[in-house]
Parts: sequence; C-alpha cells; structure tokens
Amino acid sequence: MERIVGIDYGKKKTGIAISDPLGIFASALETIPSASVVEYLKNYTQKESVIMFVVGYPLNLNGEPAEGARYVDQLLNLLKKHFPEIPVVLEDERFTSKMAFQTMIDGGVKKMARRDKSMVDKISAAIILQSYLDRCVKATVE
Repeated sequence: MERIVGIDYGKKKTGIAISDPLGIFASALETIPSASVVEYLKNYTQKESVIMFVVGYPLNLNGEPAEGARYVDQLLNLLKKHFPEIPVVLEDERFTSKMAFQTMIDGGVKKMARRDKSMVDKISAAIILQSYLDRCVKATVE
C-alpha cells in the first residue's frame, strides 16, 4: 500500500504523519528526535511503500522563508541524498502549531496533556499533510 509521509521538521523534534493508502486522510504517527529522522524514515520506507514526502516549510507572513527554514533546507538535502527516488513537496506550515493546539482542545485533550510538545509536533505534521492532500483532491475535482 502506497503512503505519503508528512514531516514537521524542527531543530530538536520532528513530527511524522502518514496518509491512508488512498491518499485522502492524514494521521499523526509520532514525534522523533530530529537527529534521527533519516534513520527513522529509512526504517519506515523498508516496511511501507512511500511515494512522496510532504515537508512543512516555515514562511513569514510576507511569504519569505522564516528563520527555521534553514533547518528544513538541511533536511531537504538529506532527503535528496538518502531517498533520491522519492519526490519531496514543500507545504506552507504557517499557523500549524496553533491549529494543532486548537485541535487538541477541540478533541478534549486535558490541559496537562496539551503541554506535551511532541503531541503538537505530530498533529502539526498531520495538518501539513492533510493540507497537501486536500489541495490535490480539490485540483482533481475542478
């Protein structure tokens, strides 16, 4: 079954999300240390058929790359080096952390559990991936 992997890359932690086999829904998978993201993805791609990486790209409100973009650029180089056969698509990640936090509130996650930044990271990855999937579905309908 083919999957698309969503990535919310940060300096210390990285959120990972996956699509369903039909490429309609995104699900939060887990949060891992950023230093081990390539190793994690190598293991994952050995178990699952990954057809694309959708990476959240940090932009300022004016559309220019934000400060965190330099870390994502490093990840992009690593992905091209270690997974040359898997295409990478960039997705605007503005406001995804706030949206993830609100999703946790709406979902009834207790206040103490919402302090767990790793939960925000993997939900952010799912939001990034779902945004991409929604845009693709909309483009095929129009």
